[in-house]
Amino acid sequence: MKPWEIVIGLETHAQLATVSKIFSGASTAFGAAPNTQASPVDLALPGVLPVLNKGAVECAIKFGLAVGATVAEKSVFARKNYFYPDLPKGYQISQFELPVVEGGQIVLSVGQGDKAYEKRVNLTRAHLEEDAGKSLHEDFHGKTGIDLNRAGTPLLEIVSEPDMRSADEAVAYARALHALVRWIGICDGNMQEGSFRCDANVSVHRPGTPFGTRREIKNLNSFRNLKEAIEYEIRWQIETLEDGGRIEQATVLFDPATGETRAMRTKEDAHDYRYFPDPDLLPLKIDRTWLDRVCKRLPELPEARRQRFVTDLGLSAYDAATLTATLETADYFEATVAVAGKASAKLCANWVMGDLAARLNRENLGIAQSPVAAAQLGGLIARVADNTVSNAIGKKVFEALWTGAGQSADAIIEAQGLKQITDTGAIEKLVDDVIAANPANVAEYQAGKEKAFNALVGQVMKAARGKANPQQVNALLKQKLAE
Repeated sequence: MKPWEIVIGLETHAQLATVSKIFSGASTAFGAAPNTQASPVDLALPGVLPVLNKGAVECAIKFGLAVGATVAEKSVFARKNYFYPDLPKGYQISQFELPVVEGGQIVLSVGQGDKAYEKRVNLTRAHLEEDAGKSLHEDFHGKTGIDLNRAGTPLLEIVSEPDMRSADEAVAYARALHALVRWIGICDGNMQEGSFRCDANVSVHRPGTPFGTRREIKNLNSFRNLKEAIEYEIRWQIETLEDGGRIEQATVLFDPATGETRAMRTKEDAHDYRYFPDPDLLPLKIDRTWLDRVCKRLPELPEARRQRFVTDLGLSAYDAATLTATLETADYFEATVAVAGKASAKLCANWVMGDLAARLNRENLGIAQSPVAAAQLGGLIARVADNTVSNAIGKKVFEALWTGAGQSADAIIEAQGLKQITDTGAIEKLVDDVIAANPANVAEYQAGKEKAFNALVGQVMKAARGKANPQQVNALLKQKLAE
């Protein structure tokens, strides 16, 4: 693919976290029986008028402020005319020439380890619009059913510039955007329920030549599908061009079962939709007072928090990025550090990203559902840090915290007699006993076999039931064997 440059831009639909729809009072709750949450406005019955949801506007303002965009003092709703079976009006209320949000950036990290790099993706705009209904093709004996519960659900369509140059960058952007809309509380991000879905515009061209013709892959609702769809589309376009064919602008669908894209329709341009201002809706005006009020309610943003974790707590950029992947994780980590102490920040990071994350994944739980509260984990880490227990014993205490009923680490350590043995005399006696009982291992070590030393350490720790201080055991054992 070296002779070709990949160009990718994403259009992302984030369902806004409002109780009611964008132009009606109907519920947005997921999972209701078909057509039980469609009001006369959603059904486009004669004589009804749309009324704008203030909460949806505030969600758009939050997003604009979070990405450093310009929030328009005046924006306009337009009618986007096209026919879908599940679009009763025959048009969608959206925004065209004057969107509520213009510009902005998303900062993302691509790759891991030494190959990781930071990238900034510029945003073109973000605009408010309503969702269409849903066509159901299953269990209808060859017919199609229409569910209008989604009709009128508030969406924020976020359009990026074509700044991405690989499927990996596109996925990293989508993940960063997904994390941000959840962080600021404007979208639950549930991709299985369609709350967050992406359309990928993909083209290829030779470096130094104009951009190629793009094809739009619609409705990608998982990061895995996004990556596979883009990678297939890139291969298909390159092979088509190298075989002498040409790319026609089109909308395509991705089939996860085959891993291929297939054409759905010729891609429409803006003039095909015959946009014009909606005569039933006044222009949306947002003054400075409203902006300031929303700004005060924004949480500390991910980029600022990452930087603070690096500067104030001494974490690596990778650790800081991992711990700010979600607001819940960042809050949990900081609550853990508040108990364990700032000096133990790196140890806290290791436990949150290691033992805790692994157990949550095994149990299929989110960090907000963790049976071990941040204060409990912080208490345990404090005891590991001050050598009350070893790291190995700490894992046993963690298990007890996970399955216990809100006990503290101190209570478990005391009840189970898990305090680390740090008395030099007691450890020295254990070392002497092990040396006397294992002459073969002693001889092997003195003959230069390092593995024999580890075996002796293991015997001492076994005799101490894991409670001896490992550093003291190693130091005393080496001293005794050198005599």
